[in-house]
Amino acid sequence: MLWKPLRIRLPEHYYFLGRILKIKMQFFTLLLAAILLAFSSLTLALSDEALFQHARSAFATKNAPILAEDVNQLQIQQYILTPYAEYWHIALALEQQQVRDEEVQNFLAQFSDMPFTDKVRGEWLKKLAKDQNWGPFFSELVLFKRDDIAVQCYAMQGHQLLNDADITAQATAMWLTTLDLTSNCTAVFDNMQAAGKLSNDDIWARFRLALQAGKLSVAKNTIARLPGFDNANFKLLDRAYQAPQAFLDKKLASFKTRFGAEANLYAVDRLARNQLSDAIRTYEKVQNQFEADNRAFGWGRLAFHAARNHHPQAVSYYYLAEGAQLDDEQREWQVRAALRDQDWQTVLSATSAMSARQMEKGAWRYWKARAMQVVDASNPEIGQLLSKLSTERHFYGWLAQDLVGAVATNPVFDFVPNNDEVNAVASLPSIQRALELQKLDLRIEAKTEWAWATRNFSDEQLLAAAEHAQRKKWYEMAINTADNTKVTHNFNLRYPTPYREMFRTSAKSVGLDEAWVYGITRQESRFMHYAKSNVGAAGLMQLMPATAKWTANRMGMNGYHNGLIHDLETNIELGTNYMRYIFDQLGGKAVLATAGYNAGPSRAKKWMAAKPLEAAIYIESIPFAETRGYVQKVMANAQMYAPRLNNGKQMLKIQTLTERIGTIPGTGLTAVVDNGSE
Repeated sequence: MLWKPLRIRLPEHYYFLGRILKIKMQFFTLLLAAILLAFSSLTLALSDEALFQHARSAFATKNAPILAEDVNQLQIQQYILTPYAEYWHIALALEQQQVRDEEVQNFLAQFSDMPFTDKVRGEWLKKLAKDQNWGPFFSELVLFKRDDIAVQCYAMQGHQLLNDADITAQATAMWLTTLDLTSNCTAVFDNMQAAGKLSNDDIWARFRLALQAGKLSVAKNTIARLPGFDNANFKLLDRAYQAPQAFLDKKLASFKTRFGAEANLYAVDRLARNQLSDAIRTYEKVQNQFEADNRAFGWGRLAFHAARNHHPQAVSYYYLAEGAQLDDEQREWQVRAALRDQDWQTVLSATSAMSARQMEKGAWRYWKARAMQVVDASNPEIGQLLSKLSTERHFYGWLAQDLVGAVATNPVFDFVPNNDEVNAVASLPSIQRALELQKLDLRIEAKTEWAWATRNFSDEQLLAAAEHAQRKKWYEMAINTADNTKVTHNFNLRYPTPYREMFRTSAKSVGLDEAWVYGITRQESRFMHYAKSNVGAAGLMQLMPATAKWTANRMGMNGYHNGLIHDLETNIELGTNYMRYIFDQLGGKAVLATAGYNAGPSRAKKWMAAKPLEAAIYIESIPFAETRGYVQKVMANAQMYAPRLNNGKQMLKIQTLTERIGTIPGTGLTAVVDNGSE
């Protein structure tokens, strides 16, 4: 019997119901497809800038698939910043180990002239080294220009494994620093130590350097390499760090062992950072328990801290350190202490003892020449030092000009770029990328791109680029670029006067020298109103929010709130009023007020001497390197601005920089402040 398929006849309305459902299903399918199409093509509707920011967000969240889609779309849209998205893509792929070597090679070839290319090369070199793929590693290494400790150690490790080069000198030079070495450096120094090329004396030398620099973890990792080292000694180092006075009083470490001597010297150094007088008194009691070379080393550290704290006996402590090897910083502070004592013989001997590299700095050439004028006035080196220095465009160059009798007039504007020259620079893709990055608030990338674009420019091209930046109101880059010229200059671009009416009005209303106000602002923000420092200072004149609020209240400014700190007129008004307040608090001395604007009025007053000081010496002996450089630059800025802001009037006498900074009055006090300077 054959079975026949069962046929069921449904009611007619069921048939129509099925048709309706089928039509609806088709509709929903089409609707879903349309929705999916809309989502998949969402990036097509985004502007170049929005799509770029979307890619940036994908990179930040490490979303490789979305980043890849964005890169593809940016390539289609041919956005000028597409190379940055492609950089993010390859960087993320390297990080996630999702890229072939050929892809990296192609990227490096395609973007060989971009500022980020060497970053990619560095990460690829690390990958090649980890894979011990030494052939491509060393081929690519010759193109790598960045300073990267990990890459350097991989290169040394490769040479050790291949036994094709002696890396002893390079590795020893790296070892005898206080650098925090990366983990891959460990193998290099393990091999050197096993081969007898890293001696115990090398270990002790790095240990001392690390303690001297206050890098306790580096010191511990270093000393642990000694054969048979007792790990219990780590606790002694911790005690010396935490309570140096008690460590010395209780004689917790022997003075007779090498480790004990180093630990005690470390405790003296730690104590001197915060309680200098206590450290000196304690060291005078225990100094004879050290061997002669260690005793001199200890006095060298105390002399350094005494000089930075303006201790009246600092120079004599340096003489107690005779025979100790002083580092560059100690030698510089020996000069500064001698300057405050007007001990020109010591200034001369200390500068003469500096290394050739150190003596390249304008400061030490200037002070050596000054010392020679007092100690050895007939020495022909005086003229040689000052003649060259007087042609240089910085604080010590201006001071040297004063000594050789050059007239400090407004410099000749050697070169003014024409429109064709400016347009030629403006048309460069790298310059356009920098401006686009700046527009998108990617300021670090923008400045890096600009610096890369102009790195090989002639002076004339630099000034054309500076002019272009100034026209775009990117004053920071205009100033920085114009500052880089070597022979041909334009000081209008180096010292611009934006917002002139606001500055003139505010300076006049509080009775301040407009050139000084401009000098402060140029140094603080380069006239970029959005500027914000790491500590929170904001606006053209870099005011802390609390300072701005206090100044506003003092002025009786109604309705002030922190949102106004970036308002140009408000920021200038608050800044000049605060400058006036500090100026009055510090006896109407612009140098003191400048130091006070940067580091606080109380510190500026603390750094004064008992007797009057030549202002250049006061500035030179400011303990904070940042503030010292800041004051020098601000006063040099003011010197450059003064002739230009004279409203075209003929000045009867051009004020020199030496006259501008003047003399700092004495306090009449002799007390020594023991608190650390930094």
